[in-house]
Amino acid sequence: MNKNYCLLLTASAALLLLASCGGGSQTESGADASASVDSSKVIGYSMLSSANPFFKVISRSMTEEAAKHGYTVVAVSGDLDLEKQRQQVDDFIARKVAAIVLNPCDSKGIGPVIEKANEAGIPVFTCDIKSLASTGKVVAHIATDNFAGGRLAGEAMIEALSGNGGKIAIIDYKDAESCLLRVAGFKEVIEQHNAQNPGAKFEIVRELGGEGDLEKGRTAAQDIVQAVPDIDGIFAINDPSGLGAWSALDTAGKAESVVLIGFDGQPDGKKAVQAGKFYASPIQFPSMMGKQTIDTIVKYFNGEAVESEQLISPMIYKQEDANNDPDIDSWGFLQNSPEQGEIALVHGSFR
Repeated sequence: MNKNYCLLLTASAALLLLASCGGGSQTESGADASASVDSSKVIGYSMLSSANPFFKVISRSMTEEAAKHGYTVVAVSGDLDLEKQRQQVDDFIARKVAAIVLNPCDSKGIGPVIEKANEAGIPVFTCDIKSLASTGKVVAHIATDNFAGGRLAGEAMIEALSGNGGKIAIIDYKDAESCLLRVAGFKEVIEQHNAQNPGAKFEIVRELGGEGDLEKGRTAAQDIVQAVPDIDGIFAINDPSGLGAWSALDTAGKAESVVLIGFDGQPDGKKAVQAGKFYASPIQFPSMMGKQTIDTIVKYFNGEAVESEQLISPMIYKQEDANNDPDIDSWGFLQNSPEQGEIALVHGSFR
């Protein structure tokens, strides 16, 4: 049984740099720099929020991979605002870009926005967050298997509380399909445990919105602690809201007594696991997500068949993994798998 966390760094040096860089203002400079580029070789990307480094990593990975195929990525931030994202897509349409990639700011309300691109003959792809709208055609969706990640979070919560039951709260984000899936997976595991262990049930006593934001996560956790002083555990749907929750717990003197589970595997999230602030965090691989999105677009342009939904498996990350992680300040890495003819993740945390 190998518990050493290792990442085989066989990706290109450029991708290594992308994964380890801090976030710059790429959205603005990317748009300006490509103003004179042939629009038929431009891919427009409207991310959920540039305030979240997760989406910056996706953007950089997409930019690097697109350049290999002669394309330029113009990345802009929707800032969690559906109307702003609609305007950005209108700009992409006016510019006649080759393709549009979206992290929908509102999974259910994004339909009319996608429809406009459809009518203009521009293919739309979604990344990380899926459209749940009944209208608008998306060629392919590339994302983490968020339901599986939610299950990992649920299993970690049960493990951290020794399976003895307790009061649990969730800090969610109901406008994002990815987060809805995480919560659904988490709840399924809790429900299964309760059915099998009626004498040691976990009760989800509060579910408040944190919108994936540190400050809103802090506010949600403050409300949870005030309403349920004997809370045993909190699951936050991403690392920023989880870090905000930890701050609130620390201020309330409950950081040591309340189990906190994050989600993402951002550098700060990994460090929170290492420091014991998070018990665990299901981690994602945004570099891979960005690369796979571009590869899918290129295949589509080449007339090849592409899968309409492509899910990347997450993995659970605990303190022992963090203590043996040489790349705790960077994101997930990739390794070519010649045997499978595709990109495969290489990691440890085997148990």
